[in-house]
Amino acid sequence: MPKRRPKASPNKESTPKAPLPTRRSCATMEVHERLLRTQPGYREARDAIETYAWRAMWSPMVGRTGCTKIPIVVHVVYKTAAQNISDAQIKSQIDVLNADYRAKNTDISTVPAPFQPLIGDPRLQFELATTDPAGNPTSGITRTATAAASFSQDNAVKAAATGGADPWPADRYLNIWVCQLGGGLLGYAQFPGGPAATDGLVILHTAFGTTGTAAAPFNLGRTATHELGHWLNLRHIWGDDGGGCSGDDFVPDTPNQGGEHYGAPAFPQVSCGNGPNGDMFMNYMDYVDDAAMVMFTAGQVTRMQAALDTARSTIGTSVSCGGKLPKEAPKDLPKDPPKELHKEPIKDLPKDLPKDPPKELHKDPPKEIPKESHKDLPKDFHKDPPKDLPKDFHKDLPKELPKDFAKDPPKEFAKELHKDPAFDPQKPIFEPPKPFDPPKGAFEPPGGLGGLGGPINPGGAVPFVLATPTGHGSLASAYAQLLAQYAQLNAAGQLDEAGMAAWQQLSQAYHRLVSGGGSI
Repeated sequence: MPKRRPKASPNKESTPKAPLPTRRSCATMEVHERLLRTQPGYREARDAIETYAWRAMWSPMVGRTGCTKIPIVVHVVYKTAAQNISDAQIKSQIDVLNADYRAKNTDISTVPAPFQPLIGDPRLQFELATTDPAGNPTSGITRTATAAASFSQDNAVKAAATGGADPWPADRYLNIWVCQLGGGLLGYAQFPGGPAATDGLVILHTAFGTTGTAAAPFNLGRTATHELGHWLNLRHIWGDDGGGCSGDDFVPDTPNQGGEHYGAPAFPQVSCGNGPNGDMFMNYMDYVDDAAMVMFTAGQVTRMQAALDTARSTIGTSVSCGGKLPKEAPKDLPKDPPKELHKEPIKDLPKDLPKDPPKELHKDPPKEIPKESHKDLPKDFHKDPPKDLPKDFHKDLPKELPKDFAKDPPKEFAKELHKDPAFDPQKPIFEPPKPFDPPKGAFEPPGGLGGLGGPINPGGAVPFVLATPTGHGSLASAYAQLLAQYAQLNAAGQLDEAGMAAWQQLSQAYHRLVSGGGSI
């Protein structure tokens, strides 16, 4: 007698459920690399954005007071009823973003004590859009049924023609697509400077918000927090170098880190010689579980604000933040940038962009340098050169620094920079800031070199400490190290008036040394 086949249950969905991810996976860098290879103009746009971000990091010329409110449209793309997430789940995600991007998340108290002074408040607020592109009232949510079982990092979810949903104008809305992703992928974003048609975030529906289908360990809404950081030009905290110590996220106050972390590590986790505090794995831009990532740094805030001042300048409105900043947040937030910074695009980017800046110049300042280290300097240190130096040692020094020397932008922008197709200057992706005239050195004290009238190389973008001559022994190197340390102390708000005066004096001495213009 033949066996009967079991009847299919009418209550079960025909599409098998995908296994829930157990480790964080983000495809933003893969998207970035693809755009560098295939998208005309993307590399140039990224160069300009990074140039501005780099200058912003070392100069008090970028920033905005108050908060920026950004309208969000959530495109729910679903095949099953479970994937068609509820309004409540979407709103729970907006609540998480509003807490995390104001440093008001309750779990910020878990930041280890050594990192608490570095906590930054991005001063961003989010709301579901109330008006659609045609000016009609909207809930800020679109829902699209699809035949696709899942999506990947190929951006198919971002277009109706490929089974997804078309974006709303990226210069007015932050587009977030929520869908079923395959391959264990939690989400991905597009860095600023990319095509408007694919700009935004893509998040797995089980990693979105804090209720509904949100599933542990990614059920606290931090996947969107992480991907939104990329949308605002933040890199992974370990620098995406494959687990080595040579990568960089281009943020001075995040320790150099050997690789990503997963799960919920115990503090400290030391790598790349960054003890005793080790890696900042609790940063939103690492790969730990939702419950373990709880903070941005002040340096990351500067980088995000620089993106809002350039490629993201058309989106959002300025509003009052209201209330007080967290106790751990930096007290002296940067002031409004000059209006003319946004009027004209950069016409000529540097042709010879060097590679990654040395980590030791912009990471944690040496602990042995006290807050008032300038008091230990002899009062007349700048008057007489050491007696053991040859009288004519300065003759071997270059009289002027190379004109094409520039402070190191990220290494990827030096790779075959001029081999990509040129983009149409009449249709810029964004309007980057007007370049400095002339730009100050990255480690130069405010106001120039102690009354000398500006940087060492007027008319050239030369961060002079990085241009230390090598032909006259260790004296210039020692001065360079001291100047870098003063810059770090100033960035951390640890220089008083006397310290500033010492910095100015040291800058004068260094200028005379490297220019061969007489005694120090």
